[in-house]
Amino acid sequence: MRMKAMALLALAGLLTGCGGVTSRVRQGRIPDTLDQKPERYGYIEAIGIGASDPALPTETQRRALARDAAIVKAQYELLSMVKGVTLEGGVTVSRALETDSALSAKVHDAIRGAEIRKTEFTSDNGCVATLRLSKKRLAQLIGNAF
Repeated sequence: MRMKAMALLALAGLLTGCGGVTSRVRQGRIPDTLDQKPERYGYIEAIGIGASDPALPTETQRRALARDAAIVKAQYELLSMVKGVTLEGGVTVSRALETDSALSAKVHDAIRGAEIRKTEFTSDNGCVATLRLSKKRLAQLIGNAF
């Protein structure tokens, strides 16, 4: 029994200390300052904040639209981060995407397939979504640029 409890504590420590997603919502609100580390544990991480029309008739509708908006915003943030990366020879990913449509499609697919790590709702039915993209997977697509 004691070993089981120790194992559970160790697992909890690993989950919170090594890659756990930070809560972005405090007491139903988004704080005035959001700390973000774009690179964590071999991943690129982005957050998106979304809202919906408060006139929608149900809370489920408001939350669903806010979540969709937050995910799209986080995907946009991921794309912005990836485009700024400099490849060998001083070429940016942004420039490479302009000249290689197949690469562009692969990068956009990778970003659309980014892992949704957490979605949190605010008391006014807004949403904060945290997405992450494996740097290893992205490097394979781009040709080991990272």
